[in-house]
Amino acid sequence: MKKSEINITVSLDEANIPENISWSATDGEGNPQVENGPSQSKSMSLSFWDDQQKNTLRIDLWTKEMPVDEMKRFCIDAIGGLAQTTLNATGDSYMAQEMNDLCDRLVQHVENEMKNG
Repeated sequence: MKKSEINITVSLDEANIPENISWSATDGEGNPQVENGPSQSKSMSLSFWDDQQKNTLRIDLWTKEMPVDEMKRFCIDAIGGLAQTTLNATGDSYMAQEMNDLCDRLVQHVENEMKNG
């Protein structure tokens, strides 16, 4: 059986607040993480489905350096990615479209904040 690894390293300050997040993957032809070493990130969101408890286990981390406007865009992109996953995994185009519509409204909200703020 083929195996692949994704490695995540989080450096914490003395108060256990993330200062640096890096990740690498062992698989993927042309994958820059395989060829060039770990990639740096300012935030991450990782979810696992717990089949026993029928709920989602999540790890959400962001560094002190993650700007608020980028964090909002990260959240919007994550919802958009979930919309595509929903469509691919379930074929439920209504649910996927509702999620995409939410993303459109949130993008508008963030753009309005930037104009007015």
